[in-house]
Amino acid sequence: MPIIKSVRGFEPKIGKNVFLADNSVIVGDVVIGDDCSIWFGAVLRGDVNSIRVGNRVNIQDGAVVHTLYQKSVAEIADDVSIGHNVVIHGAKIERGALIGMGAVVLDHAVVGEGAIIAAGSVVLSGTQIEAGSIYAGVPAKFVKKVDPEQSKEINQKIAKNYLMYSDWYKE
Repeated sequence: MPIIKSVRGFEPKIGKNVFLADNSVIVGDVVIGDDCSIWFGAVLRGDVNSIRVGNRVNIQDGAVVHTLYQKSVAEIADDVSIGHNVVIHGAKIERGALIGMGAVVLDHAVVGEGAIIAAGSVVLSGTQIEAGSIYAGVPAKFVKKVDPEQSKEINQKIAKNYLMYSDWYKE
């Protein structure tokens, strides 16, 4: 059973057709849209500020989404893939972005639509990632622009695959 916990008077709100893995944790001021999947060991901790997750988002195993008290919120738009062991801390991830495994995206950063953050990268606080670009490294730096259609195709395929994977776990 996932842990779904109210805190400070905030109760998580979970959309339709959402897969929550058995040991996922959803706490406090968290709103999750429809057709999402929150995988094993993932934690969305909206105890100190709000977390908003769009539709068709997958937050993979071991990922953590959190914020700063009274200073930052976490916003994840539609069709976003958050890789294994990613940390999103008070950042905004725009539609169709892909955050690679083990990446860290810090407070007030904005990852533009269709952008790709390479595995293991660290996006520093306040960084603005252009739409349709690839960033990599520590700290993350611009690598190149990607073809918008290719980016959309890759990112939507991953999002759709995770929706399919979550169906495998429904009884």
